[in-house]
Amino acid sequence: MTITAVIMAGGKGERFWPKSRTNLPKQFLNISGNKSMIQQTISRLEKLIPISQIFIVTNELYAELIKAQIPHLPVENIIIEPIGRNTAPCVGLASIIIEEKFPDSTMVVLPSDHIIENEAGFIQILKTAVEVAGKDNSLVTLGISPTYPETGYGYIESSNDVTNLNDLEVHKVKKFVEKPDLATAEEYLNAGNYYWNSGIFIWKVSVIREYIKSLMPEMHDILESMKIGFRQGNPKDIIQREFHKMPDQSIDYGIMEKVTSIYVIPCVFGWDDVGSWTALERISERDDNGNVIRGNILNLDTKRCIIESNGKLIATLGVEDLIIVDTEDVTLICSKEKAQEVKSLIKELRLQKLEQYL
Repeated sequence: MTITAVIMAGGKGERFWPKSRTNLPKQFLNISGNKSMIQQTISRLEKLIPISQIFIVTNELYAELIKAQIPHLPVENIIIEPIGRNTAPCVGLASIIIEEKFPDSTMVVLPSDHIIENEAGFIQILKTAVEVAGKDNSLVTLGISPTYPETGYGYIESSNDVTNLNDLEVHKVKKFVEKPDLATAEEYLNAGNYYWNSGIFIWKVSVIREYIKSLMPEMHDILESMKIGFRQGNPKDIIQREFHKMPDQSIDYGIMEKVTSIYVIPCVFGWDDVGSWTALERISERDDNGNVIRGNILNLDTKRCIIESNGKLIATLGVEDLIIVDTEDVTLICSKEKAQEVKSLIKELRLQKLEQYL
């Protein structure tokens, strides 16, 4: 069985500002370890999938970064979107390109900026997911077993329909649910049959193409026009001309929430989507006062803070629960409870025409 992978790498990582910038977003930074997040993603996938069968969907701005950071990736496997249109068009575009090269393959679709500590466990689960996807034309997703009541993730509710395969549980999905408030998230955690939506999907190329045809016919027609154009002209020109017609829609809303034959495999492999600065508390060592310290820092009577220096000395005294990040041209000081709202600063910078800090 041929397995292909589609890595979605067009995001700007705005909640990781000011370290994540428009010209160097989170997926190209070394957040954990000595490799960038996209390099780590490629490295773990190569334990299962040859690099020739791995594709990255991104935008023109990041194509050269990908070539520099992943020089052994075939250039033709870099799929460039001329405009961001959410995950459904991303998956659709990748599917028609892969369909031409590897028509009978099973696709693994995943983000470029997740941390996975147990890579061997992750690969074993992917193998099982591929096996499930090969049966009954099913769609498969990986659900992360929640460890706390997170309000920043969507959730997957599983049904009582459970089978075992390769020592793993495979649950029929009951429904996808949106990001909850804290009280609801606590209910999900206590219920035991809700999982964080990892955004990792597995399906046969032919199956996702059929679901796009039946559930997103407008997008299907655009994709079919693009396929015809690919055979007659320059694919890059065709994408530039046609892609802006795509609907701005997520694969969750467009497909996953409307299909009945979906399975979720509950996972525990040290996963984190590093969605905001507070993720560093989960993936980094802390000092005796619960601080995450990176760089040139002097702290006294400082507790539960995240502090990162770009070289300049940062001295703190008597502060708690702050995020302090110093870069060459910006210093962020933010309460940890507002970490998910860093995007509001991005919006304000645009309103004040201070794009040079983005």
